[in-house]
Amino acid sequence: MQLGMKVRRHAGKGRGGFTLIEIMVVVIILGILAATIIPQFMSTTHDAKVSQAKSHIANYKSAIARFHLHFDRYPTNEEGLDVLVEPPQGEEKQWRGPYIEMVRLDPWGNPYQYRTPGTRGSKTYDLWSQGADGEDGGEGKNADIGSWQK
Repeated sequence: MQLGMKVRRHAGKGRGGFTLIEIMVVVIILGILAATIIPQFMSTTHDAKVSQAKSHIANYKSAIARFHLHFDRYPTNEEGLDVLVEPPQGEEKQWRGPYIEMVRLDPWGNPYQYRTPGTRGSKTYDLWSQGADGEDGGEGKNADIGSWQK
């Protein structure tokens, strides 16, 4: 019977949990992994937003070209991009839109900017997103994304 008791004691000792040091080592390793991986995802998120802004601008450029074909002019600064969704007043018969489904905000939640005549690249019009900072100009992640870029 004593032999059985020893076996039980031995089996009971093997059932212990993790030590505090083991848990701390795992937490430290997870922290190091998170510190190296999270910045990569943040960069990927920014790149995805830039790509989305470029795609929106390409769609707007196509819609503006169709509008120009029908009206032989570009939307005025007052009409802006809204004229691609709703006909200009007094020219409803000539309008063959909507040229786009809706006027979208840029990926950072700001309206796209439109100006005619353009001052950058093409002299017809400028169309741009003000980037992450929501202000004209900027560098890096805050750089503008415009119709004059490829």
